[in-house]
Amino acid sequence: MSIFLCFGFGFVTSSKQLLDQEEVDAVHPLDKERGISTEDFKLIKFHMSNHITKLAQHIKVRQRVVATAITYMRRVYTRKSMVEFEPRLVAITCLYLASKAEESIVQARNLVFYIKKLYPDEYKYELKDILGMEMKVLEALDYYLVVFHPYRSLSTFLQDAGFNDVNMNPITWGIVNDTYKMDLILVHPPYRIALACIYVASVYREKDITAWFQDLHEDMNLVKNIAMEILDFYENYRMITDEKVSSAFSKLALKP
Repeated sequence: MSIFLCFGFGFVTSSKQLLDQEEVDAVHPLDKERGISTEDFKLIKFHMSNHITKLAQHIKVRQRVVATAITYMRRVYTRKSMVEFEPRLVAITCLYLASKAEESIVQARNLVFYIKKLYPDEYKYELKDILGMEMKVLEALDYYLVVFHPYRSLSTFLQDAGFNDVNMNPITWGIVNDTYKMDLILVHPPYRIALACIYVASVYREKDITAWFQDLHEDMNLVKNIAMEILDFYENYRMITDEKVSSAFSKLALKP
């Protein structure tokens, strides 16, 4: 099976949106003036990814909408400042925009209802705030709303490898969802992220899939590098504390 025959079009199209890691990690000058470090930058995006996920669970939208919303949010901050584009409002707006892009439309007024219910002390936004930020987010995204996710590739790969079982399937899909807590989707082709998640799951389940990977004729060094990023995230995840998140947000003069 050729990966590039199966996913070539998606890769070529999505590659237009891929960035170097240095570009993704670059802190905007206005944020630097507030003392925002690269670590603070990552913490705030991680925190807002979790907020998008939590809000999405209450309004009951598909995981793909969540993934698209988080991708939009992360794309915005490769170009815009968190000082000018307040993260909490951007996160909500990206979820609203993603619901429309993925044809799973959520009414903006419902978002306002749930954010006030879930975060009564932090979120004071009204309908006009979301609609106003929507145009700014669209401009920041250059009106390009297409996102190629690893999900389609993952499903095909799991089926091809015969891994549609209770041991490999749930954990692999869970790992893919966790990658949206990082910036991988901005840097790597979606199909390669899917392969890295399968590799991590195979190591965790002690399943030897070396022969299958060899048949793909993919550069395993690239796949393993992504896998190491995922494993490093899991290792460092336990060190993310509320205090660290609060410290990062305080530099923007915001409570998390």
